Amino acid sequence: MRALYLAADGGNSKTDVVLGDASGQVLGFVRGGTSSPHNIGLAGTIEVLGRLIRAVHADAGLPVGTPIDTIAVYLAGADLPIEVTRLHQAIAAEAWAGQTIVDNDCFALLRAGTATPDAVTVVCGAGTNCVGRAADGRTARFVALGPVSGDWGGGHDLADHALREAARGEDGRGRPTALSAAVAAHFGLPTVEAVSIALHFGDLPMERIHELAPLLFEVAATGDEVASALIDRQSEEILAQHRVAAHRLNLLDRPHALVLGGGVLRARHPQLHDQVVAGARRQAPHVDVTVLNTPPVTGAALLALDAMGHTAAEPTLRAALHNRPPTPAHLDLDAVIKDAGAA
Repeated sequence: MRALYLAADGGNSKTDVVLGDASGQVLGFVRGGTSSPHNIGLAGTIEVLGRLIRAVHADAGLPVGTPIDTIAVYLAGADLPIEVTRLHQAIAAEAWAGQTIVDNDCFALLRAGTATPDAVTVVCGAGTNCVGRAADGRTARFVALGPVSGDWGGGHDLADHALREAARGEDGRGRPTALSAAVAAHFGLPTVEAVSIALHFGDLPMERIHELAPLLFEVAATGDEVASALIDRQSEEILAQHRVAAHRLNLLDRPHALVLGGGVLRARHPQLHDQVVAGARRQAPHVDVTVLNTPPVTGAALLALDAMGHTAAEPTLRAALHNRPPTPAHLDLDAVIKDAGAA
């Protein structure tokens, strides 16, 4: 009987689940919504994973209950040791596989980006996070609980600051900025004040503020000093995360990989990308900087294969996931949470 694994990468907006075998072949690949326990609670996480695991079995043409050797689950929200422990216990209790591996999703992204034993990843997507690993098994990580643990940046933070600077630039409390006109035009309103009032009364959903992150980069590219200052601050934050993680692992003066991931960094906005690459090389002269160009679930699958002792399957797996888009698994999140609460 061939050895099978399940691998899951769950973020704040989507969750990818792969079912594959020890040769590196991908038998099933599905995508659903968030599985972060910070968003939907631990019970909600288990419910989402359960539904996606059933969906990936169907995608692979295998009955639920087919013996699985290993399940590797890497989730946003698995930040503290107690959170990882609770997730591990809850996932293992489902008996989806003989062996259960659970950790933060940054480790999957890191493995997806490089096989180099000494490596750091900085993720800048909706938020930011950073982890590192050394060849001797040591890891470096941050608490990563948002503003309460000192975090700054990511698409949501950048969008919030763009709106704030646009408002202040318009009414005179801040420096004049092209963000003011750009934000008003983006929402089809005459002023940023009108945008603020529409958000306050719910005429514009608060979630639409997140649309301003790409706009910020567009305005910064025109040379706007206020917008550019926010990009500069994001660069400094990314470099600080790399510097601290690499220092903890004694890598600053040694060859190591720096993998950049998350939507903000994958976009390679020249102002941000160039500053990060140049800054990383200044503080760590032997660093090799790359931008992730494969789904992070690739890393979760590779870590499952590593645990199973099938590292030679890596090229086959990478090629399989590069060429195969996920099958959408449409989950009603409200129903998932309701079902999880009733369980």
